[in-house]
Amino acid sequence: MHYKEISSTQNQLIKQILVLKDKSRERKKTGLFIIEGQRELVLAVKANYKITSVLFYPELISPEDLEVLISSEIERIKISKDIFEKLAYRSSTEGIIAIAEMKQHKLQDLKFPKTNPLILVAEAPEKPGNIGAILRTADAAHVDAVIIANPKGDLYNPNIIRSSVGCLFTNQVAVGDTDEIIIFLKDHKISIYSAILQEAVNYHEQDYTQSTAIVVGTEADGLSDSWRKASTQNIKIPMQGEIDSMNVSVAAGILIFEVKRQRRFN
Repeated sequence: MHYKEISSTQNQLIKQILVLKDKSRERKKTGLFIIEGQRELVLAVKANYKITSVLFYPELISPEDLEVLISSEIERIKISKDIFEKLAYRSSTEGIIAIAEMKQHKLQDLKFPKTNPLILVAEAPEKPGNIGAILRTADAAHVDAVIIANPKGDLYNPNIIRSSVGCLFTNQVAVGDTDEIIIFLKDHKISIYSAILQEAVNYHEQDYTQSTAIVVGTEADGLSDSWRKASTQNIKIPMQGEIDSMNVSVAAGILIFEVKRQRRFN
């Protein structure tokens, strides 16, 4: 198969990729984002993301191995070492950088095949590492959806994709503002369990076998008062040390796996 080749870091496509990596505004304007790594690319393809181009460094991945990962109609571009090192965030990228089209992540597009879905809601998470960890936790528990309320940035920040190890692509994800998410959950008769200290009971005292949304906020700010008012029950994790809070992804993991335990991991 014939491959296009790019050897100059001044190439216009290379410049565009660098802007897409660094600028949320450019990603939103073009509807494009960058995927780095073989595993991440495979997960994106499996999730039906449209891949427009794949750049590969042949010293790290051969054209033959690339054929196994992507379909024949996707454009393949062979790049030089200089370009690869300029584009790659990490040395373990395995020689692949892809351009893909974003999805919309609308609340109304969420689908719940089960009668008692489990949803994780995270309000205003800001740090890409925390968002990535939340997505990994959600994937591990195989939740039915992750909803980001009042997002501080865009989901396609390369740091989120990297820290989620591609779990942005394995979860059903939606975004919206807090008020519309609360309406959505209530319209779908999904009980809301908000991780808030006020008027809260210990998390393990509740029955989560019916349709459930676990709602977590940031360690610094917690959840907005709207969640306290809308909550079926506020819940807390008993703290036995000197501090009174923990990382949001850790808290989410504890709460979600209690739900899964009660459901016998179904």
